[in-house]
Amino acid sequence: MKAIVFHGIGDIRLDDVPEPVIEEPTDAIVRLTTSAICGTDLHFIRGTFEGVEEGTILGHEGVGVVEKIGEHVRNLKIGDRVVIPSTVACGYCAYCRAGYYAQCDNANPNGPGAGTVFYGGPKAAGGLDGMQAEKVRVPFASVNLVRLPDEVSDEQAIPISDIFPTGYFGADLAGINPGHTVAVFGCGPVGQFAIASAKLMGAGRIFAVDCFDTRLGMARQQCAETINFDKEDPVETIKTLTGGIGVDCAIDAVGVDAMHAHEGPAAAQADAEKETFEEEGKKIAPHADPHGAHWRPGDAPSQALQWAVQALAKAGTLSIIGVYPPTDSFFPIGMAMNKNLTIRMGNCNHRKYVPRLVEMVRTGKIDPSKILTQRESMTNAIEAFKAFDERQPGWIKVELKPSA
Repeated sequence: MKAIVFHGIGDIRLDDVPEPVIEEPTDAIVRLTTSAICGTDLHFIRGTFEGVEEGTILGHEGVGVVEKIGEHVRNLKIGDRVVIPSTVACGYCAYCRAGYYAQCDNANPNGPGAGTVFYGGPKAAGGLDGMQAEKVRVPFASVNLVRLPDEVSDEQAIPISDIFPTGYFGADLAGINPGHTVAVFGCGPVGQFAIASAKLMGAGRIFAVDCFDTRLGMARQQCAETINFDKEDPVETIKTLTGGIGVDCAIDAVGVDAMHAHEGPAAAQADAEKETFEEEGKKIAPHADPHGAHWRPGDAPSQALQWAVQALAKAGTLSIIGVYPPTDSFFPIGMAMNKNLTIRMGNCNHRKYVPRLVEMVRTGKIDPSKILTQRESMTNAIEAFKAFDERQPGWIKVELKPSA
């Protein structure tokens, strides 16, 4: 089968690979009908999040049809349409039973203390092959496959695999109540769903902070109040628009992409150090950021986190859902402590949210397919990665269709 395979930092390829097989009686094999490209994939390709082994199939978002099931999978049948939550859980340990599916004791082969398992990631995160492929093996399939009703299309379902529940998780962590004023830092796909989720939870005002016109335009379509940090100081603007108080809740939906210290409009003029794709479009520049600056994790504190802490009102709540590498140790702890802030963070417990979001889509409460801006076949995936990496105008979320 065809799959997008990681060969090293800056080097991904469309390869022919063996089809997955049932390895455990709790497994299922899903023929993928839809996948996607995520910003987390770029962290691996750039080298800002290390540990992905050569030969790993990338991608952690998938919708498809059940093709094979192990003998212990009792709630599914061959032919079922399913969405695949991007993090993996056993469903029976104490953490899963408490809803902390991302901290499952049994899913990670590296042991109970190893942390979250997801598809297409580093060995430390389970080392599972991902879903930018024609088929995928799903462990603990009874828990990690959610059946789709006929009313929910593939395009509506693919955001439910990761970015919609992650944005909803961020809004949930932020403790948004009706009337709250919220700031979302980063208006990529997860940030867009954080905005949408804040609306679902009754937020009174939502500020959307980014520097890309396409992203800010989409946020404005959701009735968010947009702030371009390349044109104005986001903290001063938020304080001005809130009578000097700040926001009740802030969501960092950026993560490692904001670890360089941004200096306003001047940074956008920095000389790009990116290499171009090489070998017929197979390579992405390592350590590239949206503004072309060259940096590595740990070089500087996250600008988004600093802005979020500064923009929060006293006794506000900070939600961190952007991806950071385990090696990062920077945080404005003094300012946060002295403002009595509540800080909540983590990897999304996807399986906790996926069923309720499927039902929201089925009943027409929200249409997540509106976030999809590009639809590409997997044969064009390398060029799609390039455009997505460069934040080309209009590229917010890329849906991939396996060639099969």
